Amino acid sequence: MSEITPIPFFKPTLGEAEVEAAVTVLRSGWLTTGKNCGEFEAEFADYVDAKYAVAMNSATAALHLALAARGIGPGDEVIVPTMTFASTAEVVQYMGATPVLVDVLPETMLIDPADVEAKLTPRTKAIMPVHYAGYPADMDAINELAGGVGAFVIDDAAHSLPTRYKGRKIGALADSTCFSFYANKTITTAGEGGMLTTNDEELAGMARRLSLHGLSRDAWRRFDTNAPWDYRILDAGFKYNLTDLAAAVGRVQLTRSDDLYQQRLELAMHYSKLLNDVTGIRPLHDASDSSVLDSGMQHAWHLYVAVLEGPAEQVDRNGLIQHLAAAGVGTSVHYRPLHMHPLYTDIWGYKPDDMPVAQDMFGRILSLPLFPGMASGDIERVVETTAEFLAKA
Repeated sequence: MSEITPIPFFKPTLGEAEVEAAVTVLRSGWLTTGKNCGEFEAEFADYVDAKYAVAMNSATAALHLALAARGIGPGDEVIVPTMTFASTAEVVQYMGATPVLVDVLPETMLIDPADVEAKLTPRTKAIMPVHYAGYPADMDAINELAGGVGAFVIDDAAHSLPTRYKGRKIGALADSTCFSFYANKTITTAGEGGMLTTNDEELAGMARRLSLHGLSRDAWRRFDTNAPWDYRILDAGFKYNLTDLAAAVGRVQLTRSDDLYQQRLELAMHYSKLLNDVTGIRPLHDASDSSVLDSGMQHAWHLYVAVLEGPAEQVDRNGLIQHLAAAGVGTSVHYRPLHMHPLYTDIWGYKPDDMPVAQDMFGRILSLPLFPGMASGDIERVVETTAEFLAKA
């Protein structure tokens, strides 16, 4: 009997150019924040049409410093969608502020502007939309709501390169925007990394200082042979800087971003075409829907999320996951809503039915494998295996 060839949930798309870039840095003798980081920042800002970019070691760090740079702290509230990863709301708690969780829209899993409006208070200092899976949130509505109460918009764009909202790239549509270069993102800095972008020069300068201990000058500028050694501590900062080694890989990946996106789009279209013929499951976002592109919306396809249909008590999402795993197919779930985790139920007092859309969708969603380099036959196998399970359910 032949052995099953596994289909992993994700696989980084790295080539010889990335390897050579990393080797060049290793041979240079300068490994930490330096020239490559500065060039990566400039190239990334240009790519997303932002004025400034600050490289960091994670999107979590970028989100944290976006809050810190605006002085958000105890007594303040920050609105966060419940359907997101831990970091979006935990950084609010780093600052001693209160995360206010809101529900999502069933058709997109994006932050629900109506629920945001219902939970605005005089203490609301920021709203943090998440472009779930790579599809843009309603930035016009969010910016208008924030403006009405004098709040900042801090964009969690961990899934969102290269997402577009009404023809404009995500990256300069908010007070600050925070990207992730984790291993499974649309581009990676070889494992970990992030970027904060903004059009505000003062915010960028503050974020840059805070990312490296609040120092007046970073290591590259302090240890350059023509620079004085002295520096000043201007703020109580953090150790969030990106290394030149990571930045060098990121620079190569950025040059490939459009091509990697095109590959993801074609794979997503193949998924959608096949899944639309399977009873009991549907794409969360249909990649074959031309009206999306016609409206200027561009899905980055970081994730391909499918939704199981039918009465909640009959949906066996976990059974499908196990069936796919037995067939060698890796999957994941994005996410268990924050308000259903012990931290938020035990400490902040949320109940599972406080956000009914997220609660219902959590039991139905499944993220299928999607990464550049997948073969069309891999997608056909995933869908056929899924259909096989659903036909017996």
